[in-house]
Amino acid sequence: MTAKVLKRKIALRIKRKRRIRGKISGVATCPRVSIFKSNRTLYVQAIDDVTATTLAAVDGRKLGIKANKEGAVTLAKEFAKALKAKKIDVAIFDRNGYLYHGVIAAFAEALRENGIKL
Repeated sequence: MTAKVLKRKIALRIKRKRRIRGKISGVATCPRVSIFKSNRTLYVQAIDDVTATTLAAVDGRKLGIKANKEGAVTLAKEFAKALKAKKIDVAIFDRNGYLYHGVIAAFAEALRENGIKL
């Protein structure tokens, strides 16, 4: 991919991200679950937008997972445990501008399977 194409692709993701964030907001009882995908790993956090605090977070680097579907399922299991420890069972999913496909979809489905309503 050329630099120009890559820059355009990133700009479109940021545009989608801003459009999505304008429509959703999380509170303490129903936080926003935001996922970030790098080339190597995944990061996820539950955010209360009213107080601008992170309620729970899981870092894929610490778990030693890769940014693939299997890693997303593992991350979702650990994140569900962290949310249940905080007594949170309902959340709003923020795909952070990524398309709901592949790794992002696998994470969301695994989170639902582990008892978190999205």
